[in-house]
Amino acid sequence: MTDRDWMALALAQAREAGAAGEVPVGAVLVRDGVCIATGRNAPVALHDPSAHAEINALRAGAAALGNYRLDGCELFVTLEPCAMCAGAMLHARLARVVFGAPDAKTGAAGSVVDLFAQPQLNHRTKVTGGVLADACAGVLQAFFGERRRQARAQAQPLREDALRTPDACFLGLPDTTDAAFTPHYTQALPRLQGWRMHYLDEGEGDAGTLVCLHGPGEWSYFFRHLPGSTTLRVLAPDLIGFGRSDKPKQATALTLDWHRDVLVDWLAEQQPGPFVLIHSAAAATLAQAVVAVLADVAQRSGTASPCRGLLLAPDAGNAAAAALAWRAPFPDRGHEAALRAWPPTPMGRSGPSPAQAMQLVQDAMGYFAS
Repeated sequence: MTDRDWMALALAQAREAGAAGEVPVGAVLVRDGVCIATGRNAPVALHDPSAHAEINALRAGAAALGNYRLDGCELFVTLEPCAMCAGAMLHARLARVVFGAPDAKTGAAGSVVDLFAQPQLNHRTKVTGGVLADACAGVLQAFFGERRRQARAQAQPLREDALRTPDACFLGLPDTTDAAFTPHYTQALPRLQGWRMHYLDEGEGDAGTLVCLHGPGEWSYFFRHLPGSTTLRVLAPDLIGFGRSDKPKQATALTLDWHRDVLVDWLAEQQPGPFVLIHSAAAATLAQAVVAVLADVAQRSGTASPCRGLLLAPDAGNAAAAALAWRAPFPDRGHEAALRAWPPTPMGRSGPSPAQAMQLVQDAMGYFAS
């Protein structure tokens, strides 16, 4: 196996660390072309400041070999080692260390200091850096980006005339896992005037984007099967007053035209590129209004409209189990101003089934191909 192959295994360990809430760093210990041990960051879980990925791999390797000296071993780690880990590697007498992304803040293999190059030390360990550097850095960037988004979400103030549905209300919903989708929020759009709007943002947009629009009484849960049916980017907002978005105590501002204008501004913020707008039957009027505004803007600017097509999302049927999901955003009457301003059709809609979601994706791909 090559250095890149071993680093790919270390990346798998890093992703496991990130999934467990640890900083995503992973390591693999190799001797004579055989994986001796693996390690991932675990200082939070173990309450141990020394439980870095490299240290955990070295400990496991020493136990497996029955010797604290690891002569002839190579360590592959996704992030440049810190001084603690570099010192442990030198004490272990590693033959070689290979790292992925550099660490400009604590890196001890050349970024801040280079312990491996100290001539006074009685052991020399060869160092190779930059193997799968972009992939290793990307895992870290995604992890800390998500932490920043969560911090911003927690710090976003709530207007005095608004309510915010507790996250606990959305746990245990049918057809979902509690960690199925990462919540995203925006509060900076001028027309929102301080309301916090939630949206789903799953997948990549290289080949196109599906923008999913719910109607009154619904929320992004309606489109829960779409992200799992495609690698396209899926954007699904919760209109103000619905889903995980803020709930006004009074419904006076929540007109269809206002929702339309907020959605147009939100699309400009998200920059989805070419997209297909998929809507529920209850959102047909709103979807057509959004498309009309986008077409008018494109005509006046002499550019092509980003909307490539408009698709009606079929409904899987009157599923009683889904009724719990439709009630989740509204734990009491105080949260229901949007329902009174924009009355829903009868509850119990299920949204597209997995098979129907796959058909929607195929139909959308036809628009992108034309």
